[in-house]
Amino acid sequence: MHPSPDPDLALAYLSGSSDDAPLLEHARNLRNEGKGTTVTYSRKVFIPLTTLCRDRCTYCTFAKPPGAGGVYLEPDEVLAVAKAGDEAGCTEALFTLGDRPEDRWPQAREFLDEKGLASTMEYVARMSDLVRSETSLFPHANPGLMTDEDMAMLRPTNPSMGLMLENISPRLMEPGMPHHNCPDKDPILRVATIQAAGRTRVPFTTGILVGICENTQEIVDSLFALKELADETGAIQEVIIQNFRAKADTPMRWSAEPIPRWFARIVALARWIMGPEANVQVPPNLTDRFEMYLDAGINDWGGVSPLTIDWVNPEAPWPHLGELEERTRAAGFELRPRLPVYPEFIDSEWIDEGLIDDVMAAVDDDGLALTRERQAIA
Repeated sequence: MHPSPDPDLALAYLSGSSDDAPLLEHARNLRNEGKGTTVTYSRKVFIPLTTLCRDRCTYCTFAKPPGAGGVYLEPDEVLAVAKAGDEAGCTEALFTLGDRPEDRWPQAREFLDEKGLASTMEYVARMSDLVRSETSLFPHANPGLMTDEDMAMLRPTNPSMGLMLENISPRLMEPGMPHHNCPDKDPILRVATIQAAGRTRVPFTTGILVGICENTQEIVDSLFALKELADETGAIQEVIIQNFRAKADTPMRWSAEPIPRWFARIVALARWIMGPEANVQVPPNLTDRFEMYLDAGINDWGGVSPLTIDWVNPEAPWPHLGELEERTRAAGFELRPRLPVYPEFIDSEWIDEGLIDDVMAAVDDDGLALTRERQAIA
């Protein structure tokens, strides 16, 4: 019997001196207890609504100045991506964008003024409504920090939303650290956004980013902070454990990336700390032998697109869906598609009353996404 989650023992596992076999085995057992042998993913298109951002993270290539990445996608551009995803059988439109670009870039403010909008968040809401009205996709907004009012505005069209915690330590915002000059990376504000999801009843995806100059204590603290938030809010539908990948043309381009076997310990710690019923995800495009994370207790691969690149990690292509299924099956699991919202949250408490019927119509008896073939039979 493995002991209950303990910060000191978690820290010992990350020290590298202890045998990780018992931890990995326990993580697998917990996953099997809570999730069985089903591994899920969300078939998505990635819509980079704007690559402008007011933050200056030292590892990011997503954020670009206006001359390098444009200002915002126009409605017809958004719809073109969404319709292509619809035709390819996708169910999720992932809206990713920089935080409050209008506070830094005059070009962003001019665009919003031309559209008669007060904020980027209003544009996210408008484009979410466009996608819902013109396609069968369900938006999943990752627009940065959000208030209760922001979530209430997005909730009628977004069955789920997300924001990475990244790390709970404010030390990463100090001069010389990766989140210096990044007001939206303040962990206090990120925690407040997750708490807002609980108050507004929004199924919420969050997680940590490993390898951005944090220490092992800060990793452990972050995982326990997410567990506390999950218990407090009831809103955390998924915890992503994401490994840092160094990118050219960034200040952190020479920084060391997490060693996969050591990173697997963190994944297993996340399962141990979050518990058997939690949904724990690792992106499959950031590690060559991604099956190893199945041995560390995950039950989800996150959003995977048959059409669009990973705009946050453009150097890391998604595995082909056929390959993902084959490699997942070879490891002893069944791969099944889900909506951006997890089955546990598909009810009238968590989904807007104007959206719940459409969500229910898109899932099977297990709450997982219907394929085109099964929709035709239904």
